[in-house]
Amino acid sequence: MNRILIVGATSAIAEAAARRFAARGDALFLVARNRDKLEPIARDLSIRGASRATVHAMDADDLGAHAAMLDAAEADLGGIDTVFIAYGTLPDQAACAADPAAAVAAWHTNAVSVVALVTDVANRLERQGAGQIAVISSVAGDRGRASNYVYGSAKAGVNAFLDGLRHRLHGSGVSVLTIRPGLVDTPMTADLDKGPLFASADKVGGDIVKAIDGRRAVVYTPGFWRVIMTIIKAVPRTIFHRTQL
Repeated sequence: MNRILIVGATSAIAEAAARRFAARGDALFLVARNRDKLEPIARDLSIRGASRATVHAMDADDLGAHAAMLDAAEADLGGIDTVFIAYGTLPDQAACAADPAAAVAAWHTNAVSVVALVTDVANRLERQGAGQIAVISSVAGDRGRASNYVYGSAKAGVNAFLDGLRHRLHGSGVSVLTIRPGLVDTPMTADLDKGPLFASADKVGGDIVKAIDGRRAVVYTPGFWRVIMTIIKAVPRTIFHRTQL
């Protein structure tokens, strides 16, 4: 049995992964802003086989609430084996470009709060000498693009932070997984036109569980995004700037 803390547990991707954890009897501590949305998810996961499914309401933007949440998770689960961070927002790029406050707010949710939370988690797991940290980032962090550079730059910051943290924790017994999904059909992308590159939350959730089980360092999901982003990163700047990416 794995003892798993999921932050952002009401997201479609997190729920898809949690169903797989539940089916094998893992103990879950589910965190999100809205308790009313969390509670039916917890009941469903219990029916699916979770040995425990506790809910905790917290806004991750409130950095002062992180430590108390982690204390509660450790007490409820009797220790933590895996921390899966699955929250984030997809900001309006035009609004962020026009309003510095909107850009900063997007960065706070997608980067600053993640760095703060993961730092506390890493220190706790390092002290116990074992554990896993898995964080959903995005392929958008691989190269800044006009269409989503505020969101993408926040994810790039998370990617670099996790790379450094992975280096620091090497040999400690604690592994760090960076999850880089491409386009996923979820409520967060409801306003986007869907195309052949969109994957289901279930597909991505399954890939994440496999990557966690395999103690991977980085996973692109679906896997073809690794090829796509390798090509996008290789395009010379003079040509790239003539595109509409």
